[in-house]
Amino acid sequence: MSADYLASQLFNGLASGAFYALLALGLSVIFGTLRIINFAHGAMYMLGAFATYYGAQYLHLNFFLALILAPLVVAVLGMLFEVLLLRRLQGLDPVYGLLFTFAATLVVVNLMRLLAGAMGSPYNIPDALSGATNLGFTLYPTYKLFVIVVSIIVCVLVWWFVERSLLGARIRASTENPVLVRALGIDTPRIITLTFGLGVAIAALAGVLAAPTTNVYPSMGDDIIIYTFAIVVIGGLGSITGSIVMGFALGVLQTLGAIWYPPIATTLIFIVMVIVIALRPSGLFGRPESS
Repeated sequence: MSADYLASQLFNGLASGAFYALLALGLSVIFGTLRIINFAHGAMYMLGAFATYYGAQYLHLNFFLALILAPLVVAVLGMLFEVLLLRRLQGLDPVYGLLFTFAATLVVVNLMRLLAGAMGSPYNIPDALSGATNLGFTLYPTYKLFVIVVSIIVCVLVWWFVERSLLGARIRASTENPVLVRALGIDTPRIITLTFGLGVAIAALAGVLAAPTTNVYPSMGDDIIIYTFAIVVIGGLGSITGSIVMGFALGVLQTLGAIWYPPIATTLIFIVMVIVIALRPSGLFGRPESS
C-alpha cells in the first residue's frame, strides 16, 4: 500500500468523519441542554438536504445560499417542535423523550415519503466546487475538501460559543441550576429553545453538505444516525469536545478498517463503543455523572 494511497484514504476518512462530527455535535448540544436523546436528529439532517434540493428546484437557490438558509429554516421547525411538544416532557424520565422523538422521526420520514417518494433525487455538486485539487501527493475532490474545512470551522465556532462565550455560560448554567438562573432574571426556556434550534441547525447543515454527495431521500438520516449515537456515547454524552474529536477519529478508523479488513468496516465503530463502555462508562471525554 503506497503512502499516497494511504494519505488519500485518510482524507476520505476525514470527509466521512465531518458528517459524523457535525451530527454528533448537534446531538451533544441538545443533550447537554435538555437531557433529551433526540432520535429525530436524523430526520433534521434529512430535512436539511431536502430544503437544499427543493430550494434549488423551486426557488433556484444556489448551494452557498442554501448553506445558510436551509439550516435556519430547519432550526425554526426544530424550535417549534421543542416549544410545542418536547417542553412538555421536561422533568420526566429520559426514556419518554427518546420514545417521543423516535415516533416523531417515523412521522416525518413517512410524510416525506408521501411528498417526495421513496426513491432518491440527485443534487449536483456546485460548479465552483467541482473537479479536483492538487494536494501535492494526489488529486483529491475539491468538494470533499470543502466539506472537511466547513465542518472543522463550524465545530470550532460551536465549541467556542458553548465553552467560552457569555451566552454559552448561561446555557451551561441553565442546564446545571435552572432555578438559580431563573432567580437571576434569565429567561431559561428561551435559552433552551435557542440551544435546541442550534443543535438542529447543525444537523441540517450536515444534510446540506451531504446533498451533493448522495441522493436526497427520506430515509437518508436512518443510515447515519445510528453511527452518530455510537460516536456520542464513545465521546461522552453531552461532551462537545468528545463529539468533535471522536466524529473525525472514527470516520478515519472506519475508512482505514474498510481497506485493511472490509467485513469489519460497518461494525468497527460499535466494537470500539463496547470496549469504551466496558472500560469507561461515561465515555472518553464525558464526566462520570453523565453516564
